Amino acid sequence: MQHTRQLILDYLKKNGQATVDELAEVIDLTAVTVRHHLDILRGDELISEPVIRHRTTRGRPQYVFTLTEKASHYFPKDYAGLAAKVLEEVKTQNSPQMVNVIFEGVATRLSAEAPQPIPGEPFIARLDRAAQFLNQHGYVAHWEKTPEGYLFHTSNCPYESLTSQNPELCGMDMVLVGNLLGMIPQRVSRLAEGGQSCAYLVREPESA
Repeated sequence: MQHTRQLILDYLKKNGQATVDELAEVIDLTAVTVRHHLDILRGDELISEPVIRHRTTRGRPQYVFTLTEKASHYFPKDYAGLAAKVLEEVKTQNSPQMVNVIFEGVATRLSAEAPQPIPGEPFIARLDRAAQFLNQHGYVAHWEKTPEGYLFHTSNCPYESLTSQNPELCGMDMVLVGNLLGMIPQRVSRLAEGGQSCAYLVREPESA
């Protein structure tokens, strides 16, 4: 984000709304320059269309600008920090067996959101659908055919910063992939161990 436009976003985040003249004074720019940056931010859907501010005195109407919901992406978030604390508390309050049950439940909930298989469809359609679903969740998934079977890859770990202290997440992903493919996969590599991907070997069911 360009520095001046970030200053505008920061001011609106803090104050809720502002006019061109207010922003020009705070950022120490001309009103023309501020309008130029506002036009760009509006084009990026980060600032809403200006609305008239109700005045208690006579004068020209004043237009105020506010942030859109999309602008929230340009402010710091600490989802990983919160997730780490939540996971730490879950593991403190439960036995290792119960922790595994919890993570398996999360995998089941995630896989339940995926489109269901179509009876009689080719196995590669199931692979494609699983890859598409995981890509929507940030896994950068793909598959390839090998002499041993199909290798299903996830080249990105959405929870990378958490896996070193929470290896259960890797088990959760294995359950997730297995649920999506309808079989228990064999994991042959892990990103957490230096592999280029988390790779799972699966073989086409005989019934397919």
